[in-house]
Amino acid sequence: MTVADEVQVIATGPLFDGRAARAARAYCDDVRDEIAARGEDLVLAKLGMVLRHPTGYYESQISTEPAGADTSVVGDGGVVYGPWLEGTGSRNTPITRFAGYGHWRAAKEKLAGEAPEIADRLLRVRYLPEMR
Repeated sequence: MTVADEVQVIATGPLFDGRAARAARAYCDDVRDEIAARGEDLVLAKLGMVLRHPTGYYESQISTEPAGADTSVVGDGGVVYGPWLEGTGSRNTPITRFAGYGHWRAAKEKLAGEAPEIADRLLRVRYLPEMR
């Protein structure tokens, strides 16, 4: 090979022009938001099944809040009787007969099973086509 011989490489496509990196970042954000929204829905659905005389206040306090760059947390805004409703408060059994509803624990367990499916669906349907 002489100095005059050249090799030219042209790299094109999503991996090289930044589309894949942008799609990956958007995917992570979308997965976080979708899973948090599903968690919120699960808590509210469980409460809808167990509350006998709902006033709407407690349900209105359940929301999703960012907890860092890559995390969201579903919570009740620190409502003082939230732990009692859940069954983890100091006023639950044996002090009273009310053991709590366990709505947060039930939602967490169900969401742990659904989260991988949510992430996989979002990847296949929304983001893989952008990365091709």
